[in-house]
Amino acid sequence: MSPHHSAPAEANTDPTDHRDQPAPTDQPDPADQPDPVQEPDRPDDPRLLDYNAWLFWERADEERRAAQRARQRAVLAATDPAGDSAIGDRTFLSELAMVQPTALRLGARCYVAAHAYLTGTVTAGDDCTVNPFAVVRGTVTLGDGVRIGAHASILGFNHGMAPDRPVFRQPTSERGIVVGDDVWIGSHAVLLDGVTVGAHAVIGAGAVVTRDVPEWAVVGGNPARVIRDRRAPGRSRRDERAELGARLAEFADRARAQADAVVARVWEPDATAPDGTPTGRYLDAPDAPPTLRAHADAVEILALLHGRAPAQLPAAEHVRRLRQGQDPTTGLTAGLSETGRHGPPPAGFGADGDADYHVLSLGYALDLLGSSFAHPVGAVAALDADELRLVLAELPWRNRGWGAGAGVDALGTALYWNLSLDPAGPDRARGQLDVLFGWLLTHCRPGTGLWSEERAADGLLQPVNGYYRAARGSFAQFGLPVPYPERVVDTVLRHAADARHFGPGRTTACNVLDVAHPLWLAARQVQGHRAEEVAAWAAGQCGPLLERWVDGAGFPFRQPPAAGPAGREDRPGLQGTEMWLATLWYLADLVGVAESLGYRPAGVHRPEPVVQLG
Repeated sequence: MSPHHSAPAEANTDPTDHRDQPAPTDQPDPADQPDPVQEPDRPDDPRLLDYNAWLFWERADEERRAAQRARQRAVLAATDPAGDSAIGDRTFLSELAMVQPTALRLGARCYVAAHAYLTGTVTAGDDCTVNPFAVVRGTVTLGDGVRIGAHASILGFNHGMAPDRPVFRQPTSERGIVVGDDVWIGSHAVLLDGVTVGAHAVIGAGAVVTRDVPEWAVVGGNPARVIRDRRAPGRSRRDERAELGARLAEFADRARAQADAVVARVWEPDATAPDGTPTGRYLDAPDAPPTLRAHADAVEILALLHGRAPAQLPAAEHVRRLRQGQDPTTGLTAGLSETGRHGPPPAGFGADGDADYHVLSLGYALDLLGSSFAHPVGAVAALDADELRLVLAELPWRNRGWGAGAGVDALGTALYWNLSLDPAGPDRARGQLDVLFGWLLTHCRPGTGLWSEERAADGLLQPVNGYYRAARGSFAQFGLPVPYPERVVDTVLRHAADARHFGPGRTTACNVLDVAHPLWLAARQVQGHRAEEVAAWAAGQCGPLLERWVDGAGFPFRQPPAAGPAGREDRPGLQGTEMWLATLWYLADLVGVAESLGYRPAGVHRPEPVVQLG
C-alpha cells in the first residue's frame, strides 16, 4: 500500500451500498492514441513536501532538512518534560501542521502532513503516517505501521452532556484510544474515545468507530460494523456462517466434555449426613462463598449440556435443598450466610434482591429437575390490583432501570408459578397478569420501545439492561408481542455501539445478554429490520467469546482487562458459565447457526414462552 492511498476500498464495497456502478465500456486501441505530450521539467512547488510528506527525506535539500530538525527540537521542548517525548530517525513534521502535544513519542520513519492537528498525549511506533487535515487528539497510542487517511479524526477524549449546564461548560474525560500494528484508517473515518482497534484491521473511509474492532477485521459504516476478515478476501456471508458454525460445534463438544469438571471444581465438600448424603455446598468459584444461585447455576449447566442433574447429589437431594429455604408465608427464599446456612425469612417482595432473584433461579432449577416450589409466592399473590399498580409505579424506573426491570422479572415469574401453586386458583394470578401487562403497555416509551430514560453518566446501559429483565419476565415468558419492536431494535443497536460498556474489562455476560435477547425477541416481530447489522454484531461477539473459555473452569462473568484478571468477575465461575452458554445460543441464532451448538436453553434463559397467554 503506498503511503498516500488513504481511502480503503471497503468504503464502497459494503453490501448495503447500492450506488450505481459505471457500466463497462470498450477500451480504445493504444495504437490509435497520439503520443503523450512531453512536458518540460518544472521545479517542485515549495509546498509539495508538506502534502507529500513521505518524499521529504528523499527530496529535501540540506537547508530544509536543517529547518525540519529545528522544528522537531522546538516541538519536543514545548512538551511536558515528564512525558518522555522523543522523535525517531527520518520522521517528518510539516511546518503547516499544528503539532502541540502535551507528550509526543514518534518512532522512526513517521510523518505528519500539512494541516494535520495533534494535541494531547500521542504515542506512535515506527512507520506511522498522519495525512493532510487528519486530527489526532487526546490520549492516543498507535502501534507500528498505522496509516491515517486525510480528514480522519482520532479523538481520545470526550465531552460530558449532562442537562445541568451548557455544552461548552461540560467537563471532559479521557479513556484513550489504542490502535494495534498494521492498521489502515481511511479518509474521513472517526474513532471515538475508549475504543481499541486490533492489529491488521482496516477502517473503511467515513466509518464511525464506536466500539472495539477485532484483529484483521475490515469495518465500515456508522456505527462501524465488521464487513469481513481481511485474511479471507471475497468470502461470502454463507462461508462466514459456515466457519462460525464449525467453531461453535467444536466449542460445544469441548464444553460438554468438561461440564462435569466445571461444576465439580466449585463443589465444596463437607461432612456427610448419617445416611451418607453429602452435605457440601456449591460455590460460584473456588474463592467465593456458597450461594443458592450457584446451586441453581450448576443445575442449569448440566441440564443444558447433558440433560441431567449434577453428579454431586442425587436428583431428589437437589430438589430438597432448592426447596428447603422457602418461607411458607411469603414464598420467598433467603440467601445463605458465609457458613452456608439460610438467612432469616425475607420481609416481603422487593425487600431482598437475592430473594427476589431466587424466584427465577431456584424456580427454574426445580423445573429442570421435574419439580417446583413447595409454596406459592404469597408476597405477590396477596397484592390486589391497586397494590400491584403501586408496586410497579414505585420501581426505580428513573434512576435504576435495571433494578426496575429486575422487579418486573421477579413479579412476572412469581405469577407464572402461582398459576399452578396459588390455592386461590389461576384466576387470581391471571387477573394480576392483566394488571402487569396493562401497566407495561401504557408506560412503554414509543420513541425507544423501553421503559426507562437514557442517563448522561452511562447512556442506555440501565434502560437496555432493565428492558431485558422486564421483557424476559413478561412478554417473552408469556408469549406476547413486545410493543414498538422496530424502536427496540434501533435503540438496542445504538446501545451496543457504546464503547463504555463493551471491550476488555467492560464486557460482561449481563451487558451482552441484555443486548442479544431484546434483539432476538423484537427481531422475530420485524423480520428484516436492520437484520444484517444485528447478525454482524452477533457474529462479532461470538469469536472473542469462544476464546474466553477456560478449560476445566468455564467462562468468567466479565471479559478480563488487557492487563489480566483484576477481580473475581474476571475469573471463571458458574454464573459466568451459565449466562455465557445461554447468551452464545442467542448470538448464534441471530446469525442463523444456533443448531451448530446442539443445545437450546431450557431454564431461566429459555427462548420459548412457558405459557401462551394470547
